[in-house]
Amino acid sequence: MAKAEAPRTGKLARSAITGLAAARIGVAELTHRARRPSAQAQAEHEAALGRILFGALGQLRGSALKVSQLLSMHPQLLPEGVRRELARAHHQAPPLNRALVGRVFRQAFGQEPEALFEQFEPAAFAAASLGQVHRAQLAGHGMVAVKVQYPGIAATIASDLQLMRTTLRALAHTDLPLPAGPVVDGVLAEIEATLLREVDYLQEAEQLQWFAQHAARPGIAMARPVLSHTRAQVLTQLLLPGLPLQAWLATGPTQAQRDQAGQHLWDWFMHCAFDLGRIHADPHPGNFVFAPDGTVGVLDFGCTRSLSPAFRQHVAQAWSALLQPAGAPGRDAEVLQAYQALGLASADVGLPTYAAEVAPALAQAQAWQVEPFTQAVFDFAAKTPPPLTPPAHQRVLGRHLQQVPGEMPAFERMWMGLMHLLTQLGAQVRTTSPWVRGPQAPLVQ
Repeated sequence: MAKAEAPRTGKLARSAITGLAAARIGVAELTHRARRPSAQAQAEHEAALGRILFGALGQLRGSALKVSQLLSMHPQLLPEGVRRELARAHHQAPPLNRALVGRVFRQAFGQEPEALFEQFEPAAFAAASLGQVHRAQLAGHGMVAVKVQYPGIAATIASDLQLMRTTLRALAHTDLPLPAGPVVDGVLAEIEATLLREVDYLQEAEQLQWFAQHAARPGIAMARPVLSHTRAQVLTQLLLPGLPLQAWLATGPTQAQRDQAGQHLWDWFMHCAFDLGRIHADPHPGNFVFAPDGTVGVLDFGCTRSLSPAFRQHVAQAWSALLQPAGAPGRDAEVLQAYQALGLASADVGLPTYAAEVAPALAQAQAWQVEPFTQAVFDFAAKTPPPLTPPAHQRVLGRHLQQVPGEMPAFERMWMGLMHLLTQLGAQVRTTSPWVRGPQAPLVQ
């Protein structure tokens, strides 16, 4: 397996990579337009563009792979074919070589890792986009997981996001259904803020402590940090037992075991989002482990987000209204009111315009969002895939949806990730909620 090097921080080298990607996108678009139009041709085109984007981000290294991960979890930003290719970043981060690991420790502690731990495994057992994780033995704590950040990551964030904006502008000249420029800019600004928080492991240690103290629930485990062995680029935490999702599924868990794991995840995320107002905003499968006793361990708290009471109230208001029968009195008015309070819809969008133009363009996405609340016990094996937004609908939304609230990208990423997890589990989950007024549950103030 190839070893990761420090990211390419030279502006010229990074600009050349994205410039080549933009040129390849142009060539791919010309080739696509010369083909006979068909659904298969469109799917292949989206995948080709996704591979171009992923290839450029992979060459950039640095924070670019994390950008790829986060973009892959925005169903309303990029088409499914593109997002599927970008999602490969969850699995393809190359390991950091031993010399660079030592360099990080010398900068952080003034010592090699072998001097800080009774035993330190030089080969990482998990690799992510911003760092990798080593097992170690620490006196008084037993086995711990030590996350080591790739050198130079923080220095690449601003340039990576600017280069991504440039590359997405090239996509805007294709026939892909992309949202309006201000919406894309808002999402990328939130991703940049997220990354700046995530590269500070001291901040992640604080989040670990907060969630362990406030968000503890039966069936959910969260590792506690070891502050004496944590710095901005090195995070030491107790090692959680369990297998990653795909490895656990390969052991053949029963339906009851999958249902139990899914219920733990659903209850925990809903509690965090609507009760506590603080969420784990990076719920891809690699951030969870499944233990033999049925406990689900939650990892990687570098990407979290606070949700204001007003945001939670208006999301619950919109979802509760959407669960009412189509044509119910006041349904559209209540949804529009919530969207305008969130800042999603322009203040000058009247109810007739919403009902005639915006609601039809959003109908599939709205139905996908609230689908789990339509039954008291929802079978996620039958969950509808995230819908694509046709170009005509995207143009309508571009005219009437003015911005993306700062909390929305993280919340949508959380919801998308939770839906993906529960679908992979094929879990049957009790989804009645005190926050969302579905057919089976009244809204509790």
